[in-house]
Amino acid sequence: MGTVAPRIRFVLFAAASVVIASVPFLTDDRYLLKILTFVGLNAIVVAGLALLLGFAGQISMGHAAFFGLGAYTSAYLTTAHEVPWLLAVAAGTLLAATGGLLLALPSLRLKGHYLAMATLGFNEIMSVLFVEMRGITGGNDGLSGIPFPSIGSFVIDSPAAIYILVWAVAALAFVGAANLVRTRPGRAMRALHGSELGALASGVNTVGLKVQVFAVSAALAGLAGALYAHSVGFISPSQFSLEFSILLVAMVVVGGTGSLTGPFIAAVALTLLQYVHALIPGLSKDAAALIQDWEVDISGLIMILTVIFVPGGLAAFLKRRRSGAGEEGEIA
Repeated sequence: MGTVAPRIRFVLFAAASVVIASVPFLTDDRYLLKILTFVGLNAIVVAGLALLLGFAGQISMGHAAFFGLGAYTSAYLTTAHEVPWLLAVAAGTLLAATGGLLLALPSLRLKGHYLAMATLGFNEIMSVLFVEMRGITGGNDGLSGIPFPSIGSFVIDSPAAIYILVWAVAALAFVGAANLVRTRPGRAMRALHGSELGALASGVNTVGLKVQVFAVSAALAGLAGALYAHSVGFISPSQFSLEFSILLVAMVVVGGTGSLTGPFIAAVALTLLQYVHALIPGLSKDAAALIQDWEVDISGLIMILTVIFVPGGLAAFLKRRRSGAGEEGEIA
């Protein structure tokens, strides 16, 4: 029985991979491919946030800022200094990781809503900097002319190619995260989530672990931000707002703690919610506009209802369903 769950996860991962990989061969709709690319970008961020919040129990309301750091760093280096794309993306990822490290250090003594407030403050500070540092970010006018991803003379400029690139990185992020949670650091994160005092008593270096998880989670957000900048060609401060951070947290909470599959499913669902007008045939313009205007509120309501009625999120709900089915099978 112990091998059933891993087999199910493997089958689900393989099936999802086949579906995702087949999309460019099934449609050439540029807008649809763009939407699904955004889903993949959010999935990369959620892979890191799931490690931080879902496994280590450390909340962050500032991941939009890390996303923006990666985006602006890579965009500025490629547009103003013609730095090669791979180096610019690496720089954006590294700067975001450094930001996560610097944020983690003064926040080590904080927990719960105090930590949430500290990371929220960081997000607001970065939002102001994104506007005020006009020489780098373009201020409220944004930064345009960002080149497509390229390796040497090979340019990735078609919607299908960008989609494949983003989802390849997303797959690597989730595989890496899945392998990490099965190792000793993963067990240490679970212990930290369960009880910091208990983790300390078990010999876990909680200070070092918090810093490392923050840095890894921020790095994945920065990586996604860099890919986003080169996918759309234009970025502005409004794209890295507190609302985006709240949406990312909602994806992990709705998906469930101690899981990567649940947050992934929630990331797909809540990202597609923004583009419901393009995905549901016959939906009236008024209904679509209403959903888009209240998108953040709907995500918040879903998160509240999840906490009240399904405390463990989607992952816990599915686990209970499997356990119930197993018990019925044994009785039968």
